[in-house]
Amino acid sequence: MEVAERTASTGAGARARGSGYDRSMTDPAYVSKVRIERLGGPQRLAYLPAESEPVAFGVHSEVAEHYGVDPDRFPPHAATLDYVVAAAGG
Repeated sequence: MEVAERTASTGAGARARGSGYDRSMTDPAYVSKVRIERLGGPQRLAYLPAESEPVAFGVHSEVAEHYGVDPDRFPPHAATLDYVVAAAGG
């Protein structure tokens, strides 16, 4: 079982990098601590801040068909693309 950890930060320092303005580092306003647990195939669990249970990611419908994922082997779950679209719409 493979486990990956990712962090992302926001804040003045993160915004300033590459902007041509003040490039000094400041303390981030927020650091997101997320842990991803790969379950095999397209399935994985994301452990997110403020959530008591992990969030299941996978593939479904046209996405599963595109990648040739057998729905009998891997049950359908929302894809990361679904979460990105939901977040952008929020």
